[in-house]
Amino acid sequence: MIPLDIILDHIYFGIIVVDRKGKVIFFNKTYEEFLGLKKEEVLGKHVTEVIENTRMHIVVKTGEPEIGWRQRIKGQDMIVQRIPIKINGEIVGAVGQVMFRDIEEVRELASRLNLLESKVEYYERELKTLKYSKYTFENIIGKSPTIENAKILAMKAAETNATVLLIGESGTGKEIFAHAIHYASSRRYKPFVRVNCAAIPKELLESELFGYEPGAFTGASKQGKPGKFELAHHGTLFLDEVGDMSPEMQAKVLRVLEEREMERIGGIRPINVDFRLIAATNQNLDSLVKKKRFRLDLYYRLNVFSIYLPPLRERREDIPLLAKHFVREACEEQGRGEMSINPKVMEIFLSYPWPGNVRELRNVIERAVAISGGKEISEEHLPGYLIKGIKVDKEITIIPIKDLVHEAERHAILHALRISSGNVSKAAKLLGIHRSSLYEKMRKLNIGN
Repeated sequence: MIPLDIILDHIYFGIIVVDRKGKVIFFNKTYEEFLGLKKEEVLGKHVTEVIENTRMHIVVKTGEPEIGWRQRIKGQDMIVQRIPIKINGEIVGAVGQVMFRDIEEVRELASRLNLLESKVEYYERELKTLKYSKYTFENIIGKSPTIENAKILAMKAAETNATVLLIGESGTGKEIFAHAIHYASSRRYKPFVRVNCAAIPKELLESELFGYEPGAFTGASKQGKPGKFELAHHGTLFLDEVGDMSPEMQAKVLRVLEEREMERIGGIRPINVDFRLIAATNQNLDSLVKKKRFRLDLYYRLNVFSIYLPPLRERREDIPLLAKHFVREACEEQGRGEMSINPKVMEIFLSYPWPGNVRELRNVIERAVAISGGKEISEEHLPGYLIKGIKVDKEITIIPIKDLVHEAERHAILHALRISSGNVSKAAKLLGIHRSSLYEKMRKLNIGN
């Protein structure tokens, strides 16, 4: 049987016991080392002669426990507890314990708990949307040489921890590729954290990425908040629309990539982070670099393993495969039986330029399945702008593609706004784009509120 005093000597926290007169009758080794006193020097002395600012003798008199009190010892603020010892209802002494040797220990523990809570909340949100967000390479539909080449490169990238840059127009499936790379990598069981740099105002993006300490700025949470860099630890961070980051934010992100450490806003403690970065953009970063709108050093950091995702008009042979897949998917989600696509509709699909790419095709089919009452998708189930765009293309073969794309976008936006009674958020959801992107397109196409 191990003696009790030996057990108490091996406890990390300092422990002291006094009798009913406030004299020390036990003093463990941890307290000895901290105060620089020997047990023999302390035993039998009144506790006030041993520990400054103590209240052990007061607790013996009042019989009231004091838990989580702050006490300054040797110039350090500590968290202590003092508990009276009672035998048969009579107070015979008290036991004191230093719960934390330094206030910083409390802050460190609070920070860890806060990070764990944030991770649990994040994982809970991710689990709720798992069936919509977990993609593998099997979810990438297409047999065209361009898409097959992109898949081969992505599979090779998944075998490494190299930074990946996905380049492609909006709606080409950059996020699906990012998911597929993550789930084919050694980090598949760790977090996949997404950030859309274009959807978050630049003044909020820093707090979203880096997190912040309690009270770091006006309106900050009292508990503080870990950033996406921390949440992606050991996992993958997907930075979408990275070309929209401000120059100031580009510099801060570059430092994290180079140093593999960061500090929260308002923090003084560096935090080590280990994540695999996948970035995506629909812009020409080479052009942005030349225009001094994107840092050359960050571009080199991101462009380690670049993968080009072709627009739908460059892989038209995949349209029938994609269309049939989306029909099956929409029928399952809407609880419908099997449906087919009328040959005339497929002809329209093959002729239309698809400015919104795969995302637009999916939205068109989901709408057609929803409004169709039969077992076939026919022309009357398609949005008017789609058919009109094809007719214009057939009648005026010299019309610039750019103008045709703008006209198709304009019709699509107006149609979505009519369906949603002018609600921009709902219209953006119907179109499969973010609200800020829709506002920008409305401005460019001169569509008023």
